[in-house]
Amino acid sequence: MSLSSRRTFLATTAAFSVARALGANDKINVAVIGLGGRGTAHVNEYIKLPECRVTALCDVDQAALERATANVEKKTGQKPKGYADMRAVFADKDVDAVSIATPNHWHALATIWACQAGKDVYVEKPASYNVYEGQRMIETARKTGRMVQVGSQSRSVPHKQKAMQLLQQGAIGKVYLAKGLCFKRRKSIGHAADSPVPPGVNWDLFLGPAPMRPCNELCFKYNWHWFWDTGNGDIGNQGVQEMDICRWGLGDVEWPKSVVSTGGKYVYTDDQETPNTQLASFDYSDREIVFEVRGLLTGGEGGLERRGGNFVGNLFYGSDGWMAVDSAGFQIYKGEGSSLAMEEKAVRGSETAPHMTNFLNACRTRNAKDLNADIAIGAMSAALCHLANASYRVGRKLTVEPGGRFANDAEANALLTRKYRAPYVV
Repeated sequence: MSLSSRRTFLATTAAFSVARALGANDKINVAVIGLGGRGTAHVNEYIKLPECRVTALCDVDQAALERATANVEKKTGQKPKGYADMRAVFADKDVDAVSIATPNHWHALATIWACQAGKDVYVEKPASYNVYEGQRMIETARKTGRMVQVGSQSRSVPHKQKAMQLLQQGAIGKVYLAKGLCFKRRKSIGHAADSPVPPGVNWDLFLGPAPMRPCNELCFKYNWHWFWDTGNGDIGNQGVQEMDICRWGLGDVEWPKSVVSTGGKYVYTDDQETPNTQLASFDYSDREIVFEVRGLLTGGEGGLERRGGNFVGNLFYGSDGWMAVDSAGFQIYKGEGSSLAMEEKAVRGSETAPHMTNFLNACRTRNAKDLNADIAIGAMSAALCHLANASYRVGRKLTVEPGGRFANDAEANALLTRKYRAPYVV
């Protein structure tokens, strides 16, 4: 986009900066942006909710857009508008809210543009691609008065809400360690040569804020997670969900005193850039968060339930006992013998639908405090993942200053933001 066309775009979106007034019985018109696996899940959840209507869809891949459009029309009898460029969605006066399921490197700019255009936002985790972006997202949400919910759906899951409340009430005494586990099996992505852009794909829009590079199938569908220009590895993919629970259980702690992260891409020889094995530790003086990623074959820990070859969840250790929490439920063990003191099973059902309902409710109340995972919560949890990745990439322990910068380390601080490719500048 040229400078003149960017000015035109900003002027156009400014015209829609005042949101449509919602009546008590009006459905909220939602547009879903990014129609891969997670975006498809967004669509399928929203069309079941009586509070909203999926009125528009957007993807840089024409084939994905056509599939999603056909899906909505088949299930609802209504054909949503289709867009290739999210900027056209933001200029659509009929859209009240957007649900963003793009790759990580687009989360911040899409959210900021949407807020500036008067749209409320549900944005997938991680909230941001880097620390700087999360801070800009919070500023924009507050300045524009938009509701911004991050897709940390655990915050709307009843058994996890109860578990965190019990922790903060002293169920295991003073908590000294919160541990997040992302033992999620990831097979090798192999090698692939650069190739022509697939028909119907806008490669420039896909890369957006990231540097321009030749098209490569391994950098596109899902595997973009494993390349530093577009993803954050599994600590910022699945792992940020458990990182958020670590923070939650400790009372939503913010910046640690220091961070150190080690690991590597072990066993495989392929094109993946991010580690498949990573250990991170965050020092909060009188307690700590420890986070572990394992993408290779592994056993479990702490009795967390195996699901599809994965062990994903959280362990909390306190002066009087310990707790295990995952999608199946939670258990509390007390005393020197680790006797089972309490257990609660999860109620079966969608974890995402209640979180989206919470978002839609806040779109009506216009109170960000009604959000279970407001952008300030989600951005901070993502920031811990970014701090860990910075330590891993520079290969040393880092001292963290209030506000999230590293003390006396220009190389590490450079990883808190990025050089943006115009016009996709945060």
